Amino acid sequence: MVIMAVDLGKARTGIAICDKTELLASPLTQINEYNREKLLDKISDLAKEKRAELLVVGLPKNMDGSEGESAKNARSFADELAEKTGLPVDMQDERGTTITAHNYLNATDTRGKKRKSVVDAVAATIILEDYLNRKHNSK
Repeated sequence: MVIMAVDLGKARTGIAICDKTELLASPLTQINEYNREKLLDKISDLAKEKRAELLVVGLPKNMDGSEGESAKNARSFADELAEKTGLPVDMQDERGTTITAHNYLNATDTRGKKRKSVVDAVAATIILEDYLNRKHNSK
């Protein structure tokens, strides 16, 4: 199944996708959009173009596992995305993904503008990898 992951941000939103076998998660793009409706449209268009069958939205929980305003916003966005696309949407805990993404980029010596342009897509890839691992381990 083709699954697309979304790392929702205030200014930049990372998108990742996996292959039909659900083995390989890859960064797809980063969308720079402040307007929520336009962002929903862009993600919906990408999902159609890539023939996504399921969407996964990162859930920014607090380190203690509780959910604050960011998590409520992500859940609301996921509901709107499901309505817009007609696709099922799952949530995936994204605690630590941005830190891990920065660590990956440090390891590959990705700096400056290049780093800023890919960090959210890399974070979305980590969200998707975590989701796939959880899905396969629960079988």
